[in-house]
Amino acid sequence: MDRVRTFLLGLPRRQKRLLQVATDVVLVWVALWLAFIVRLGIEDMDNPVRDHLWLFISAPLVAIPLFIRFGMYRAVMRYFGNDALVAIIKAVSLSSLILALVVYWYSNHQAVVPRSVIFNYWWLSLVILGGLRLIMRQYFMGDWFTAAQHVPFTSRDDGLTRVAIYGAGVAGNQLVAALRMGRSMRPVAFIDDDPSITNRSISGLQVYKPKHIEEMIRATGAKELLLALPSLSRSRRREILNHLEGFPLHIRSVPNFTDLASGKVRVDDIQEIDIADLLGRDPVPARGDLLERCITGKVVMVTGAGGSIGSELSRQIFALEPVTLILFEHSEFNLYSIYSELESIAKRCGSAVHLLPILGSIRSANKLVDVMQSWKVDTVYHAAAYKQVPMVEHNIAEGVLNNVIGTLNTAQAAVQCGVSNFVLISTDKAVRPTNVMGSTKRLAELILQGLSNEIAPVMFGDKANVSRVNKTRFTMVRFGNVLGSSGSVIPLFHKQIKSGGPLTVTHPEITRYFMTIPEAAQLVIQAGSMGQGGDVFVLDMGEPVKIVKLAEKMIHLSGLSICSAKNPQGDIAIEFTGLRPGEKLYEELLIGESVCPTEHPMIRRANEECVSWEEFKAHLSVLLDAVEADDYERVRGLLRETVCGYIPEGEIVDWVHLNKRT
Repeated sequence: MDRVRTFLLGLPRRQKRLLQVATDVVLVWVALWLAFIVRLGIEDMDNPVRDHLWLFISAPLVAIPLFIRFGMYRAVMRYFGNDALVAIIKAVSLSSLILALVVYWYSNHQAVVPRSVIFNYWWLSLVILGGLRLIMRQYFMGDWFTAAQHVPFTSRDDGLTRVAIYGAGVAGNQLVAALRMGRSMRPVAFIDDDPSITNRSISGLQVYKPKHIEEMIRATGAKELLLALPSLSRSRRREILNHLEGFPLHIRSVPNFTDLASGKVRVDDIQEIDIADLLGRDPVPARGDLLERCITGKVVMVTGAGGSIGSELSRQIFALEPVTLILFEHSEFNLYSIYSELESIAKRCGSAVHLLPILGSIRSANKLVDVMQSWKVDTVYHAAAYKQVPMVEHNIAEGVLNNVIGTLNTAQAAVQCGVSNFVLISTDKAVRPTNVMGSTKRLAELILQGLSNEIAPVMFGDKANVSRVNKTRFTMVRFGNVLGSSGSVIPLFHKQIKSGGPLTVTHPEITRYFMTIPEAAQLVIQAGSMGQGGDVFVLDMGEPVKIVKLAEKMIHLSGLSICSAKNPQGDIAIEFTGLRPGEKLYEELLIGESVCPTEHPMIRRANEECVSWEEFKAHLSVLLDAVEADDYERVRGLLRETVCGYIPEGEIVDWVHLNKRT
């Protein structure tokens, strides 16, 4: 049967259509012959073909052209659906009506045809033509036993993973059809909250209530559960996931409604559970006026455009239609990736945005000035930074030069070139930091705060001591971890679960704030539009999440159990590796207590102390001397003097420092 199926599917399209036409001619004759039998009975009926040969010749001559006209031979049998059935009903009904007129006209000259024969021919044609197509659809899909899966003695083990679908709506039914076509999984049941459809059958699958999941697992042997709820809110998805966590099922999901509607993904693109669903916080709708204020119709530059935050900023900025979008990045691969992605979108959508991929480092002050002057940049989003706490702790000089001097170069270039808006992407680790990365990001904030308070500052390093008019509005946006960023714990946990564990967590009490990258980028753009100059904006990150609890949920939702002292036979263990150099147990978003709301409910404005520009330049000069001398004891001391609340933990672990000491 499989070889016949493969042979038929492999036939050229023309031959498939000829085969269908020939089959339909035979089926029309069979329907007409059966119509006579139903009307006259076998005992009382002579040979209808002999007595009414003209009718058997007329029937296919009338029917086949109408079948062609109604597109019955354009439908792909494997995807035969409701539209094709409607086309069959229309074609058969019209052909029966025309045949009735032929019979009425011709019966005056030949043998009389009973009138009920035409009615019988109509309904028999519908049953035979439509029924055969439905049967052939199941045959080509190789799914004969779907409707009979709960009937005794008809079950079979075909080696496919048995999956249940949570959600018996449109997405759920599309997913079932896709899975049956793909032959990689076998759908065995629906789960749905709607009481009007529970305990009924949809697409041949029984619909269970959520409280009967254990019964469903026993009856069907389901190993996985796929969430087909693309338009559900995050808060409701979290409730469902919390309920499902206790069952031995690997939970996965179809993409969200936005991705489906935009055409980025299909219903059958199954993915692991989005960790944002576990956080359960629904994003606040964006305000269009705030999004467009600094972008639409302007020249916008994004530094670090190929990074996690920078690339998402670039995508959202591109959609807001600036005149020119400058992608400034020092990594060739990252720059190529984001430029190629945006270029393909531009070609597909016919966008008029001018994309400029520029390789360069924020450590090069002259390069930054050349770019901003040449393209008359209006708005800069400064996302370029080293962000990995342990990595910067081991490479102190590079952390200072990139995060501090890089920000200094970019900010001073913006002032020199008359850039209107400058937005710094900061971090919660800048608040009372215990590490070099956090302290360098706080220094970056101090640079912008110092420049904001100067009407005509003298640039750092300017030996001519020339004042420059400051027309730039500086804004800082501070937030916590973003899900899916480079170095995020979530991809690491996914990888460790796939490899069989263990999941590594630094400390049982460590907590972090989390936000999705698209949400963070959207809020950054809106916050940047609200700044008056020197503002520090803090994003509402929701409640902090305990990392060990996150790890436990990910194990449970993968259909696995935790290996522990209470359950030594569990699947995956969680190991505590100890805090890494410079790592904090708890992150904060505010240095002081002074914070006020803004016009956006998810964005708050912090009022924090800053250092004057001249005083900061003096501190910076000494800091650079210490970095150049590789005097990291002195660097640490200067950071403690300059950054409020900086309390380093542990010994200095910079590789150069350790080597020299050895």
